[in-house]
Order: sequence, then C-alpha cells, then structure tokens
Amino acid sequence: MLLLLVSGLAGPARGQAPAKPPPPEGSMPEIGDVLGVIEKAAGPQPDGRGRDWSTPVKLAVVFAVLAILPSLLVMMTSFARIIIVLAFVRRALTTQNIPPTTAIIGLALFLTIFTMSPTFAKINQQAIQPYRSDRMKFDAACSKANSLLKEFMIRHTRKSDLALFVEMSGMKQPESPADVPTHVVIPSFAISEFRTAFLMGCLLFIPFLLIDLVVAGVLLSTGMMMLPPVIVSLPFKIILFVLVDGWQLLAKTLVTSFY
Repeated sequence: MLLLLVSGLAGPARGQAPAKPPPPEGSMPEIGDVLGVIEKAAGPQPDGRGRDWSTPVKLAVVFAVLAILPSLLVMMTSFARIIIVLAFVRRALTTQNIPPTTAIIGLALFLTIFTMSPTFAKINQQAIQPYRSDRMKFDAACSKANSLLKEFMIRHTRKSDLALFVEMSGMKQPESPADVPTHVVIPSFAISEFRTAFLMGCLLFIPFLLIDLVVAGVLLSTGMMMLPPVIVSLPFKIILFVLVDGWQLLAKTLVTSFY
C-alpha cells in the first residue's frame, strides 16, 4: 500500500493504454515513466542476463517511500486539520503539556485513520486487490490509488485555492478538477486545510477567552492585580470543557467535517 500512496507525488500515471505522444515541455514526469526507469534499471539486460544490483534498487525504493511517508500522511490526508485543532484546544485550555504531545499526535493519527477509512477502502478494493490478483499492472494500480487520493483532496479544497495554484503553475485551464495534476492539488489542499483548522481553532478559543476576561475583571475589581488570571481561570475552563463533554464534541466535529 505504501508504494501505491507514494504515487501521489509524481502526478497521474499512465495505464495500460497504447503509447502516448511526448509530454509538453516543462511538464512533471508521470508515475508510469518513473516506474519504467526503475524497471529498466533493475530488470534483465537485453541479452537475458539479470543485473546484480536489482535488489538494492528495490530496497532503495522501499526506503525512499518510508522516508516520505510522514509528508504524505500530513499533506494528503486529514491529519493536518486534526492535529492543528487539537493543538489549539490545548492552547486554549492553557494546560501546558496536558495532554502530552505524544497523546495528541496519537489521537490525531487514529482520527485520521478513521476519517480516511472510506478512501483507503476504495484504494484497497480498486487498486491493491486487483494488483495482488494480477488483474491490474503496478503502474495502473498506482494511477488508480493516486486518482482516489486526489478525489478526496479536491473534495476538501477551496476552489479559490485550487485556482491560485493552477494560475501560478502556468498550465492551461483544466476542463474539470480531476484534470488538475497532483503536484498542484497537494499545496492547494494543504492551505485549505490550514485555513479550516485555524477557523475551527479560533471558534474554540472564544468561550475560554471569555472565561479569562471574566476572571481578570473580577481579580482587578478585588485588587488582586498581582495574581495571574490564568491560574484562577484554569480550573473553570477545565470544568466547562468536561461538563460539555468537550472531547466527544471535538471528535464528532472533526470527523463530520470530512463528510
């Protein structure tokens, strides 16, 4: 599955169709071209003899995929939005390192798996399983997985962000969002996710900010100006968050924002 997910960085792949005309000058390489280079380098020579370094090449590809996997997770899934909102909540509660960063990342990871499960299920059904049963070639499976991931990203990308990167790339105006290359979709999706996450974080800050203002006003009116309002307001913010079942509401809001 990792090799199928990495296809998103190289653009749409060629399938099993006949040879296509040469790509226009300045265009990104397709995943099929990259895989063809690797296959030619690691495959047998024209005289039938195999190359001794085919296994190292395959290992290099695997390790390269593992190296860029964190970037794929952050930039091509719902992880960025979730982790930013969770960080905003911890900041609004002013609980410093509670919950710990490890717990925040773990919760964001499993919420990401939950929200991305429909897309991953489609990739498994339409790309991984056909490839394993020899009903689809590897480059065609990569192309299908890439198109499914791109479909998810486009669905959650603002049109203005997508149009911005299409314009900056200098490419011709695509007939439909599905025709936009993956290397254009990914940054558009990323800044759209950042905007949505910051918007949700600001809305979460408002009730806790009101508590801080009320506590600061009370302390000022009683002459306790040297006492930091954060120390007094912290228990009230935690009690409010627990009484409204904040973690359940937060998880529900994050999950439903992707449906």
